[in-house]
Amino acid sequence: MNFLSLFVVVPLLMLAGLFPARTMRQIRAVAVTGASLLMVLACWLVWMYLAERSSGNTSEMLFTAETVWYPSLHINYSVGVDGISVAMILLSAIIVFAGVFASWKMEHLPREFFLWFSLLAIGVFGFFISTNLFTMFMFYEIALIPMYLLIGVWGTGKKEYSAMKLILMLMGGSALLLVGIFGIYYGSGASTLTITELAALTIPIELQRYFFPLTFMGFGVLGALFPFHTWSPDGHASAPTAVSMLHAGVLMKLGGYGAFRVAMYLMPEAAGEMSWIFLILTGISVVYGAFGAIHQTDLKYINAYSSVSHCGLVLFAILMGNETSTTGAILQMVSHGLMTALFFALIGMIYGRTHTRLVTEMGGLMKVMPFLGVSYVIAGMASLGLPGLSGFVAEMTIFVGAFQEPDLLHRVLTFGAIASIVITAVYILRVVGKIIFGPMADRHHEQLTDAVWHERLSVGVLIAAIVAVGSFPYWLSEMINESVAPLITHILR
Repeated sequence: MNFLSLFVVVPLLMLAGLFPARTMRQIRAVAVTGASLLMVLACWLVWMYLAERSSGNTSEMLFTAETVWYPSLHINYSVGVDGISVAMILLSAIIVFAGVFASWKMEHLPREFFLWFSLLAIGVFGFFISTNLFTMFMFYEIALIPMYLLIGVWGTGKKEYSAMKLILMLMGGSALLLVGIFGIYYGSGASTLTITELAALTIPIELQRYFFPLTFMGFGVLGALFPFHTWSPDGHASAPTAVSMLHAGVLMKLGGYGAFRVAMYLMPEAAGEMSWIFLILTGISVVYGAFGAIHQTDLKYINAYSSVSHCGLVLFAILMGNETSTTGAILQMVSHGLMTALFFALIGMIYGRTHTRLVTEMGGLMKVMPFLGVSYVIAGMASLGLPGLSGFVAEMTIFVGAFQEPDLLHRVLTFGAIASIVITAVYILRVVGKIIFGPMADRHHEQLTDAVWHERLSVGVLIAAIVAVGSFPYWLSEMINESVAPLITHILR
């Protein structure tokens, strides 16, 4: 069996192991074992990938394998990874691991919850290892479908409305994406759906002008592209903690990854012609998301609108179309994935104790739950780009790359995106000052408890990753950059 296929097989084994599980202890054992194996596999993959590159292997994709599924339509199970994929797989494994421990006390239908959670993990990992357009789309759909039930059954607030809104908008994006994939396939006259082989062919520019916007918007819906972002705040606010972590931390990254790997890489001429349209839309996402967050009082909505802004920055950097900004975009996907997962984990833990998410009803948490208070401050500092944490490395790389584009439109949009940092600092510092260091609210008294061991483990893993990326970014940025460089060369050819 190909090594990469283990990232699909392990969650499948989790599914199989959960069916006979009856007690909470058995359910936890299966979930923790599977999540731990995925973490080990992801770390091993990083080590093997770096070893292959250091040995001089310059192949575009490593650890490739292919099995014919449907030969008449050229649908194959094709897998392979480059530095971008490896970074996304490592991010996914970390958040799945943290999410399992964040859901340790799941009481309502815990077996069914982890069954759908495992199916979501299958879709995410399968997407990142796929090199065939159809299998990539298949795993993309597998990742979306569980979200409806995970929010509709285990969510809070307007959960049915939020779940329906989310699935309808994302399925609409999938419809655009499917048309785009068919356009790429038939427009190129290809006898393959393998991405690297399609890139060697030329799609007529007339067809690219039709199918590039469809494909980019199809992925952009999941990446919270304005004006298709409205599912995101409601979906995040209603989702249970672990689902919010995986959704904002990983699932939204499928949008940015696909927009770059498929839309821009396979249709570079149209990308060059039409990027200014989507740059304006992503610039709006960045600023609008930040302003949206500043007007919210619910912690989940604050983080949800913040995710719109940060994910908009990913698409913004990709559309800049140069090596530095695109490397920054991938770093931003990793950084935002870690810090938004940390935010949602902490919000869930705080809500479980205070039974409120409203900023106006909280205060003085540092006095009664210092571990959670310090962790929330760290998450906030990462979000506003404090040096030494992951957010600073990613955002600075993006802005340095954006300034390499000398024309007026790019410069104006870059200044607008930079302004979002100031807005982010305002709402982060306001929330931290109120709920962490502000005067203690009446409902927060000494009977409130701090984080327990499984919560500390979940939070600790995410904080360690944020600090590691922010303080020692070289290995990750180099791994990403060496894979970004040939793709950008192809796009700009």
